Amino acid sequence: MTSASCLSLDEIDAFLRRGFPQLYVHGDIFSVTAIGHGTCRMQMAYHDSQLRPGGTISGPAMMALADVALYVALLGAIGEVPLAVTTNFSINFLKKPAPRPVIADCRYLKIGKSLAVGEVSLFSEGGDAPVAHVTATYSMPPA
Repeated sequence: MTSASCLSLDEIDAFLRRGFPQLYVHGDIFSVTAIGHGTCRMQMAYHDSQLRPGGTISGPAMMALADVALYVALLGAIGEVPLAVTTNFSINFLKKPAPRPVIADCRYLKIGKSLAVGEVSLFSEGGDAPVAHVTATYSMPPA
């Protein structure tokens, strides 16, 4: 990660558990493994609930990981702002992900006063080619 985050790994974990308990309905599936100023790495552990027919990780599961990673990376730059929201989200599915953990590498391209634009590359654990690429915009509430 390039520069220091406003939040520690423990602080972001506590924030997500308080604010988004639905992430943990199947256990500790989502985990932030690194956070910086506008960057993060997250992992989504494998769980049968993520599969779609054909034995691959579903699109909605990958989209959830990417969206949470973008949120976490933004909070790493601006601190705890619970009402920052996704305003645009685009995903390109590049390769069939294997039924194993998925890693999200996220970075912001620009963080302005009211909008932030970021991207996420998703990888199957152990793979070196991305399985999906996401671009998204987040809106931040006025101070």
